[in-house]
Amino acid sequence: MEKKPYFGPRPPRPAAPAGPKGPRRPVRGQKPANPNLINEQIRAREVRLVGDNVETGIYSIHDALKKAEELELDLVEISPTAQPPVCKILDYQKYLYQQKKKQKEIKAKATKVVIKEIRFGPQTDDHDYNFKLKHAMGFLQEGSKVKAYVFFKGRSILFKEQGEVLLLRFANDLEDYGKVEQMPQLEGKRMIIMLSPKKAAK
Repeated sequence: MEKKPYFGPRPPRPAAPAGPKGPRRPVRGQKPANPNLINEQIRAREVRLVGDNVETGIYSIHDALKKAEELELDLVEISPTAQPPVCKILDYQKYLYQQKKKQKEIKAKATKVVIKEIRFGPQTDDHDYNFKLKHAMGFLQEGSKVKAYVFFKGRSILFKEQGEVLLLRFANDLEDYGKVEQMPQLEGKRMIIMLSPKKAAK
């Protein structure tokens, strides 16, 4: 008797035997969790070890990892582009904490530049001048920059030389508090001078 062909669903394939999973490939564009390669992540065959806790020199990756294990620390790649890559043996979590702390300190020290503006007219009298001079002294002492300008309205632009003289006098009267960053310069209807604070003598 002839056997008829079977057109039903195929039986499921047997599952592949479970084996050790290989390292997960990083998703494109995703940054690694750590900024440095450490321990078994380092792919170089040999590395240059530096630091106070080892004898500086070139080691095979096997020997470098063994030395890190003996010290109960991590092998950390700190200069991957060197030939061979430069590594240190250290406590990586402590190293990351110190790097983060250092970045915070740098950020805290970076002061925001504050610019204070002082406006003059070309015919500013002495009383108004001295009042604004006193304010500028205070601004420079507190670490701010001072942008002083003479505003020329209408036909007063004819007195631009007078405005320049006034700004140079202003800079001269403030020489103990600030230094000229930009000499008087005409920009449209304004002649501007820029002063930055002098660093206090230690």
